[in-house]
Amino acid sequence: MNQMLFSALLFAPLLAAQEVCTVASPTATFTIPRAKTAEALSLDPQAKLWKKTASAWIIKDCTRRVEYPETKTEIRAFYTDTDLYFLFICPYQVLNLWLPPQNDKPRVKLWDRDVVEMFLGDDWKNIRHYREFEIAPTGDWIDLAIDLDKKNYDRAWRSGWQTMGRIDESKKIWYAAAKIPLKSVSEAPVKRGTRWRMNLYRIDGQGPDSQRHFLCWQPTCVLNRDPNHVPEHFGTLVFR
Repeated sequence: MNQMLFSALLFAPLLAAQEVCTVASPTATFTIPRAKTAEALSLDPQAKLWKKTASAWIIKDCTRRVEYPETKTEIRAFYTDTDLYFLFICPYQVLNLWLPPQNDKPRVKLWDRDVVEMFLGDDWKNIRHYREFEIAPTGDWIDLAIDLDKKNYDRAWRSGWQTMGRIDESKKIWYAAAKIPLKSVSEAPVKRGTRWRMNLYRIDGQGPDSQRHFLCWQPTCVLNRDPNHVPEHFGTLVFR
């Protein structure tokens, strides 16, 4: 049993006493534009790379009818013929970090500290098979191949992605950027109108999981299980 699932079970009575959210149908959709070419990956939201993108927001708790306006997170995204690009802009109050940073290899249990996460899958028949990508404020990262049917979180799988992270202490904002090869998620060519299953997350705060904030772009609204790995409640990424 992983730590997040254990915590979900441990604090289920507390969550049950609060108002659990309901997943509306259809779930959220994030439609992103195509660019013919792209500049080098950058963490600067003013950079040319991020000028013609689509934006979405993470503000809601994954499980409860609660919002966190003080950590409202902007996500910008677009794609090229070969790659999917994300920028996360994350206001914060305090940071919860793995130190010292470890950017040269995957950081196991990255999700036990502040992090943003992207869950992506192209299979609409076996929705329990998808990819997981995580980036921390320090630039630490991990990518995983998920197969829930086999209870497999493959830590040896590598996507070939590029990642960056930066903390702006003066503004109390941290940034994460990702360039994800399309072929790491789907063997089928991505074209206008292609749709993937997706959810986006941010985990924020110090202390035990009962005090940390688990935010979802598309709230999953479940008790007694990990609120992130709920593919039946994912939203949709649309390539425009």
